[in-house]
Amino acid sequence: MITKAIIPVAGWGTRRLPITKVVEKSMLPVGNRPLVDYSVQDLIKAGVKDIYMVVSNVEPCQVRAFYQDNLALNRYLVDRGKADKLDKAKTLPDDVNVHYVAQDPSAKYGTAVPIAMAVEEFGIDEPVLVFMGDDFVWNPGGESAAEVLVKASGGDKSAILGVEIDKNEVEKYGVLSEKDGNLVSVVEKPKPEEAPSNLINVSKYVMTPDLLKKIVKYVNENNFGPKDQEYMVTDPIDEYIKEGGVMKVAPAKGEYLDGGSVEGWLHANQVVCGE
Repeated sequence: MITKAIIPVAGWGTRRLPITKVVEKSMLPVGNRPLVDYSVQDLIKAGVKDIYMVVSNVEPCQVRAFYQDNLALNRYLVDRGKADKLDKAKTLPDDVNVHYVAQDPSAKYGTAVPIAMAVEEFGIDEPVLVFMGDDFVWNPGGESAAEVLVKASGGDKSAILGVEIDKNEVEKYGVLSEKDGNLVSVVEKPKPEEAPSNLINVSKYVMTPDLLKKIVKYVNENNFGPKDQEYMVTDPIDEYIKEGGVMKVAPAKGEYLDGGSVEGWLHANQVVCGE
């Protein structure tokens, strides 16, 4: 059973300016919950007990505040005879813990960096789920993305979630090339006629300790400048596969919703709120 997850939420959210000057991108509301909480609740549903959030070093941290008990609010609800709302104000079960490590957004940049930070900070040496904090798969009543990944991994293999889209749209994404259910490579932004599939990478994974070590090594041993390439997690994943590592491809169930753009965020609210 996989009981740990890493969620990077430290980005500035520049695509969503100016609102992200004052609201962290992962805290933008979809319905009555922030974006990141849809992933958190899916991970909890899959059996995760420890969540490692990589947050910005800019204070105050809204993600941290959301997952803490608000004692003043709790007292207010009790005093005003609204104790029945205490459950709604409680954002985590008692047996789930969130741990935090702060990332300087001005330092190394890319999807591999927060994963490496969490692994080193907390000494993670077991299979772990990795979800980004500004998108999610909506499948109420069915298997969550986390459950799909855990099942595909068998608990001891790495796995990557694949979201099926219209093949004419693949030029915007990293597209999964697979063979016999195993990832061969992630092909970045191919032309539709050259795409190996219509399954795209949405940065949701199960990562085994050997892959995590490779990601840490990749980040620590390279020194890309701020105007050079990003530290993309797909680079060590490709190396891992070339060296014989196995990463299962897990097709998602449900609808992929992305809050990173205004259009995606509005659509996510329409879907979740049933409008």
